[in-house]
Amino acid sequence: MVTVDTRLAYTVLVAAVAALRLLELRVANRNTRAALARGAVEAGRRHYPWMVAMHSAFLGACLLETWVLDRPWVPSLAVAAAAVLVAAAAGRYWVVATLGRRWTTRVVYVPGDPLVTHGPFRWLHHPNYVVVAAEVAALPLVHGAWLTAVTFTVANALLLRKRIAIENALLNRLASGARTPK
Repeated sequence: MVTVDTRLAYTVLVAAVAALRLLELRVANRNTRAALARGAVEAGRRHYPWMVAMHSAFLGACLLETWVLDRPWVPSLAVAAAAVLVAAAAGRYWVVATLGRRWTTRVVYVPGDPLVTHGPFRWLHHPNYVVVAAEVAALPLVHGAWLTAVTFTVANALLLRKRIAIENALLNRLASGARTPK
């Protein structure tokens, strides 16, 4: 009988998530360059390096806590967290598919582009952030890394609070008829 160290399986999962994020970053960067070439203006540029650092540290912390603190694998928690992770992934790709070439990891606006109001944007102004919050809470819990889940959920909430304020200010400015952000 072959036994699998659940920490190794979890490491593969975290590595797969990291690889997907890197792929998404390539798409986002390509879309950002295209938007800037079409005259886009970027808002809130200063917070972006903090977001990148937080998300990078998050993936490392998932593994560090699991291996160093020898967090146990709890099957019922793992299944529930994995279900949230799968639902969040579906939500993420719905957002990406809805935005298409407009999807970026930065806050950019091309003057004249209408707001997206279909797909998940029909119900939420910022559906991707709901997805990110679910992922940040769920991925560590797949292998009982509760400290990482709590710490990075709080850190993510603080960063999103700033980012959402930036995006809302931009949306409000556009709704008032302005063609470019402040």
